[in-house]
Amino acid sequence: MPHPLKIAIAGALGRMGRQMALAVDADPRLALVARFHRPGSAGGGLVERDEALAIADVVIDFTTPAASVELAKACAARGGPALVIGSTGFEPAELAAIATASKSVAIVRSGSYSLGLNMLAGLVEQAARALGPDADIEILEAHHRFKVDAPSGTALMLGEAAARGRGVILDDVARRARDGVTGPRPAGEIGFAVLRGGSIVGEHSASFLSQGETLTLSHSAGDRSMFARGAIAAALWVVERPPGEYDMRDVLGFDKRAEH
Repeated sequence: MPHPLKIAIAGALGRMGRQMALAVDADPRLALVARFHRPGSAGGGLVERDEALAIADVVIDFTTPAASVELAKACAARGGPALVIGSTGFEPAELAAIATASKSVAIVRSGSYSLGLNMLAGLVEQAARALGPDADIEILEAHHRFKVDAPSGTALMLGEAAARGRGVILDDVARRARDGVTGPRPAGEIGFAVLRGGSIVGEHSASFLSQGETLTLSHSAGDRSMFARGAIAAALWVVERPPGEYDMRDVLGFDKRAEH
C-alpha cells in the first residue's frame, strides 16, 4: 500500500476507541484522520460522523449495536468507506440490517479481534466434531463490571464454533441460564455461564465434559491492545475486498471463501 491507510474511529471516547487511537497512531501503515462519537460530540479533536466518512478509507467501530447499524447504513449509502465492527450484543434485525449494508460496502464483523481467541474458536469447533454429542459443552466467560451484554460476543462465537462442529444450529441447543429446578441436563445442550465484576478484560473457556474426564480450552486477555491489533489487521485486509460481510476467519485465512 503506497500511502498510509486513512482510519476513522467511531466511539472515540470509549475504552476501545481510546485504545484504537493509540494503536493507529503508533502504526506507520496507518493515518488517523478522524475521530467521532455520538452526534453533537464534535470538538476536542472530534468531528461529526459524515465528515469522518468523507475522508476515511476504513472506519473502526467499537460502539453499540444500534450505533453500528446506523454507521453501516451510512457507509452503504455512500458506497464506502469500508467498516470494521467490533460491537457485540446484536439482535437478529440488527444483524439483518448489517447484512443488507454489506451488499454495498465491505464489512468485517467479529465477536473478537484477538488472534488467540479466533484460534480458540477453531480448536473448539474441532473438539466438538471429534468428541461428538456424548461430551457436554459448557462455555464460561468473565468480564469487567461495565460490560452491558451477556453472554459476550466472544462466548457466542465459541458457541457457534461448537455448534458448527456438531452440525447443529446454536439457537436450537443453547442454554443461556439456569435457575431453579431445571431437571437433568438435556443431551446435546451447549451451556453458557457468565461472570461480571472488577476490571477483568476478558476470560473465556470451553469445557467438554465426558464420563470420567474433562477437556477445557481457554484464553485470557491481558489488555485491550490485542483487540486493537486484530482490528488493525482487519482494516488493512478489508480495504481491498469487494462488498460483503466478513469475519476474522476470513481475515486470518481460516475461511477460504473470501479468496473467491
